[in-house]
Amino acid sequence: MKLLRVGTAGSERPALLDAEGVLRDLSGLIGDIDGALLADTTGALARVREAERAGDLPEVDTVGLRYGAPLAGVGKVVCIGLNYHDHAAETGAPAPPEPIIFFKAADTVVGPDDTVLVPRGSTRTDWEVELAVVIGKTARYLDTSEDGLAHVAGYAVANDVSEREFQIERGGTWDKGKNCETFNPLGPWLVTADEVPDPQALALRLWVNGELRQNGTTADQIFPVGEVVRYVSQFMTLYPGDIINTGTPAGVAMGQPEPKPYLRAGDVVELEVEGLGRQRQEFKDA
Repeated sequence: MKLLRVGTAGSERPALLDAEGVLRDLSGLIGDIDGALLADTTGALARVREAERAGDLPEVDTVGLRYGAPLAGVGKVVCIGLNYHDHAAETGAPAPPEPIIFFKAADTVVGPDDTVLVPRGSTRTDWEVELAVVIGKTARYLDTSEDGLAHVAGYAVANDVSEREFQIERGGTWDKGKNCETFNPLGPWLVTADEVPDPQALALRLWVNGELRQNGTTADQIFPVGEVVRYVSQFMTLYPGDIINTGTPAGVAMGQPEPKPYLRAGDVVELEVEGLGRQRQEFKDA
């Protein structure tokens, strides 16, 4: 299924994109798309599947409709750094021996087409198309990569927007360059895991002002999705509704020759992950 949330910011309602590409209203059936729904696979989520099969869901008028982040009540956003061989190479870094973990606050998550704000004083705001993993079952101390995949509810497109000076040159951890407001557009859909048989076979692309900048594949990940989930579960408990951003392929501004084409107000970024939909953001000054 392709699950999503539509409406003005803070007042989104749940919806579903059916097999014919028609948007269907779920608000008469469920309260929202959140961790509780994803965990209730034999209850609420099963009712959604049955209503889709039966064709009982009312159509939604999409004219002028805003798409919000497809997941409400995000718990935590765990991010994996330098998780593509080509991205590590373009930054001059060796492939890490273990996954690099950092965090984004849940309030960085915005809709897939919402405005992204360039922070005040920023000269190095960067883009990163990523495969986002949404957890559907509580995961702690998992034993195998297969266990990791079994705890995934679905997948979505994420833009791990980053400010490189804040991240690298201002001391401390990466978090200062990762947690500026609007720095995690998510969506348009949450695609349930049954529609993604192999998360290591997805193309990722990103354009800036119409110019293709990133063109990669999840096959190039150093640590594949199942292993990432297993690994993270050794250090923290993952709950339904938590998100893991699994890294970005080569082509970020930081990896380009000088002058590096960092983002400015007025730039437009478009990105997609195969089968998971497409985002478009206009950048403005904070």
